[in-house]
Amino acid sequence: MSAASCLLTEDQFLCSICLDVFTDPVTIPCGHNFCQNCITEHWDSNVQYQCPNCKDMFSTRPQLKINTFIKEMSAQFRQSAQQKPSSSSERRVSKPGEVPCDVCTGTKLKALKSCLVCLTSYCETHLEPHLTKSGLKRHQLMDPVETLEDRMCEKHDKLLELFCKNDQRCVCVMCTYTDHKTHDVVPLEEECEGKKAELGKTETEIQQMIQKRQVKIEELKHSVELSDENADREIAEGVGVFSALKESVERRQAELINSIKEKQRETEKQAEGFIRELEQEISELEKRRAEVEQLSRSEDHLQLLQNSTSLNAAPPTKDWTEVRVHPPSYEGTVVRAVKQLEETISEQMKKLIEAELKRVQQYEVDVTLDPDTESPWLILSDDGKQVLHSDVKKNLSDNPKRFDWCSNVFSKQSFSSGRFYYEVQVKGKNCWDLGVTRESINRKGVFTLAPQKGYWTTVLRNGNEYKACAGPDVRLSLKSGPEKVGVFVDYEEGLVSFYDVDAAALIYSFTGCSFTEKIYPYFSPGLNYDSKNSAPLIISPVSHTE
Repeated sequence: MSAASCLLTEDQFLCSICLDVFTDPVTIPCGHNFCQNCITEHWDSNVQYQCPNCKDMFSTRPQLKINTFIKEMSAQFRQSAQQKPSSSSERRVSKPGEVPCDVCTGTKLKALKSCLVCLTSYCETHLEPHLTKSGLKRHQLMDPVETLEDRMCEKHDKLLELFCKNDQRCVCVMCTYTDHKTHDVVPLEEECEGKKAELGKTETEIQQMIQKRQVKIEELKHSVELSDENADREIAEGVGVFSALKESVERRQAELINSIKEKQRETEKQAEGFIRELEQEISELEKRRAEVEQLSRSEDHLQLLQNSTSLNAAPPTKDWTEVRVHPPSYEGTVVRAVKQLEETISEQMKKLIEAELKRVQQYEVDVTLDPDTESPWLILSDDGKQVLHSDVKKNLSDNPKRFDWCSNVFSKQSFSSGRFYYEVQVKGKNCWDLGVTRESINRKGVFTLAPQKGYWTTVLRNGNEYKACAGPDVRLSLKSGPEKVGVFVDYEEGLVSFYDVDAAALIYSFTGCSFTEKIYPYFSPGLNYDSKNSAPLIISPVSHTE
């Protein structure tokens, strides 16, 4: 091992981050080695996981394990280096990034110290006079640094060893007698302590920012994982539904074909029976015709006269005049088959909507009506859950939020992201408006309900006319009038859906909506119509579908 180690140079045992002999060396996937602490701290301070040497990128943070072989070799190298004379390790050529000796001519050796009096950096050999001669021993030495001139006051050519708090700059002793005479001046060490505390605080804040962003990354990754799971589940459910529908279509098609073929077989069977009878009669007639022909050619007058009586008439046959083979009627066969398929699809659709309604109900929010927005023609309950129209106009103070003419009101709650769901009881009413609107809509005077105007609503008119105000309106054909309406909104997806809660049926969906600001749940109980529409709209607790 010692012979092999002699062939290795010091550079092969240096970490490229700390430029020192490896401590707990680890190997990353690209093959480069680093001290465990060095590469850990490097990745802690960088968002990207990248090799400092070859710049290879890793999608996830590599797991680090100690490279025992390099660790043992580094330990032997360090021990060997410690046993050599100090000059062999210290007196080496200056490398890029290291401070060279200012006195060396030709090859520059690495500087061990810099003198703040001489403004010169010295290697071990040239530093010796500062360590042995009494006059030079008083000079202030420090770890080697470059650009020593920057540490001297340009005006007085003295060492910058003080800090002026007023001007926030480093000064020399002479500056305190001139330009900074009345300023608050402290030693660099004292100011550094304060700066270190500030830097420590800044470092802590930055570390907290890093941690928050790392948490956010994990949060986003988790969101992607949930999205993948939801997508897989939705695909599996969709495939199952369409497979069932495909099987149902194929089964109905086979039944239709079999039904038609069975009718056709019965028709063929009937015709074949008639044909057999006719062929039998034709055979008898052919036989009689041959006998008559033979008799008519006979020269035996006695035989002809004796047999003519029995052959003079045709053999008994069936009267085929009214016999018909009627082709079967197929009218309605396909329609009935499609109707049965439609019923199957309707059943499947109902199951899907029930499952969908159950999912969206998980986004239930507590919605209350905002009295600052209510029209003077409305009456709100004390708990903000009910609203009805009054024939008497209230005297309310006007404000930019309030509807001044139409009998409308907003909720107190607004939404600018995410998903939310709420339910409204509409039982006993023959007129109402429900939906969501943009915050910036015009609330004064008369307006049009349409997405272009910032409204996504469904309405009831005249007790049985249901419409989606899609600009133009879409008339809705509902099997029955809903008594409770569920409203679901997905802000990012641009989706607003209305459900008949009790029937677990979809009333209407607005898709591709463009939400760019806050949106509010919107309610209008409609006019009273001489107490014909006096029932209130009631924001109800969500009755979760089982």
